[in-house]
Amino acid sequence: MAGVAKYFEGHVYNKFNEQIDFNNPKYKGKIIGLYFSAYWCSPCCGFTPTLTDFYKTYGKEKNFEVIFLSSDHDEQSFDDYYKKMPWLKYDYKERKKKERLAKKFKVTGIPALVLVDGDSGDVICSDAIDQIHDEDREGKYFPWKKDK
Repeated sequence: MAGVAKYFEGHVYNKFNEQIDFNNPKYKGKIIGLYFSAYWCSPCCGFTPTLTDFYKTYGKEKNFEVIFLSSDHDEQSFDDYYKKMPWLKYDYKERKKKERLAKKFKVTGIPALVLVDGDSGDVICSDAIDQIHDEDREGKYFPWKKDK
C-alpha cells in the first residue's frame, strides 16, 4: 500500500494510538476515506454519525478505512471529537502536512470525504459525502468511481 502511505509518512494512528503501517498486507486493496472535519463545524458534527454508521455497517464488507484529518483549532478539541470516531487519525501535530494534503486533494471546505485507492493513492471519488448522505446510503455503488 505504498500508494497512500506516501502521503502520511507514518503519522497515522489507530484508536490505541499505535502507528499504522500501510504496507502491512491487511491494508492491501483498501479504499481509504480521507475525512477532513472539525469539532467546531456544525455540518461536520452532523455528518460524522452518518459516516460512523456507514463505516460500521459496510467497512469490512467494502474493504473501507477512514482517516480523520482535523481542522480543529486546538489539540484538545481534536481529541474530544476523535473520541466519537471508530477509525484512524492523522497526527494533529502535522498541521502543515494536513494543509498540503487538503490542497492536493482539492478540499476547499469541510466536511469533506475523499476516497482514494490505498494501493495507488489515486482519487476514486471526491464527493463521497454526497454519496453517503444522499445518493447511495447503502453503498450499493461504493466506491463511487468517477466514471460511474
